Amino acid sequence: MTSLVVISAGLSQPSSTRLLADKLSTAVVSALGTPVEVTVLELRDLAHDITNNLLTGFPPPALSAAVATVTAADALIAVTPIFSASYSGLFKSFFDVLDPDALDGKPVLIAATGGSARHSLALEHAVRPLFSYLRAVVVPTAVYAASEDWASTGDGELAGRVTRAAGQLAALVSGSPSSSTGSKDPFAQVIPFAEMLKAQGR
Repeated sequence: MTSLVVISAGLSQPSSTRLLADKLSTAVVSALGTPVEVTVLELRDLAHDITNNLLTGFPPPALSAAVATVTAADALIAVTPIFSASYSGLFKSFFDVLDPDALDGKPVLIAATGGSARHSLALEHAVRPLFSYLRAVVVPTAVYAASEDWASTGDGELAGRVTRAAGQLAALVSGSPSSSTGSKDPFAQVIPFAEMLKAQGR
């Protein structure tokens, strides 16, 4: 059975970050079409443990179990809110306490939420480099959801990005070409930068 770990760094409860994480995990399970064990880690519940680990170097039991779960996972979905044009401090701190080799070669889908579409490129200049440094295999499509994406008129576009990214993660896990791209080239459907700016009205 495939083990999928979903990491949500939302600070409120409920949060749009967790909502996006749930959409992505549902899409990945559907794309895989095989039994999947999904574990969701809400980092807000581990915030004190993460701080204690950073200060003492020793993880409390709950954090130790979470780290072991992430290390043993077949794939990850990592979702953070965007603050000051970057990932949240809680999100970064969790990955700081992982063993440097914990994500080596692991398939990862990255996603983020924010108040404005202007912050969408934070996924490319902040989140993707973090996972590249940790030697994870990050899917080409990163999913960003701004406030307007949750409106009924914008959900179709968000749903398309979710489906494409989920198909790419499923392809990495199963070792087969992504059915969502219709190509063996995982970068075939990456949206050009100029097109992204045009879609944002720039």
